[in-house]
Amino acid sequence: MTEGPAPVAGMTISIRTRRDVVVVDPGRLLAAARQALRDSDPDLTEAEAAAAVVDVYDAVHALLDRDGDLVADVEGELIGRGGPLAGTRVHDRPDGLSPAGRLQHIVLGDPLPLQDHGCFLPEDPFALPRTA
Repeated sequence: MTEGPAPVAGMTISIRTRRDVVVVDPGRLLAAARQALRDSDPDLTEAEAAAAVVDVYDAVHALLDRDGDLVADVEGELIGRGGPLAGTRVHDRPDGLSPAGRLQHIVLGDPLPLQDHGCFLPEDPFALPRTA
């Protein structure tokens, strides 16, 4: 096994993550998101949850706020060899979403961690650092 860089004080380690899902049932997605919102605020009525979750962004944020991830119950998702065939969808999930892949990329040496940008994030916080 090839050895990588040793950790050093002040080193910035960034994890870029991509999580893909495919909407297979929009009604179930909205219903699951509205329930997620009500789980976080039991005093919220169904009508108030319906008014608060009206589009994909609202739905994704409600699920992320409750679960920390989309399709959070899926682990060890394989892409390519050993994974599902391209175009295969899961149609029976209660959230109406079909897991469609997850990748993570480790990046070392970003000149500034996100926290050090304060209120003014870089134009593209996912851009890879330039190498000299």
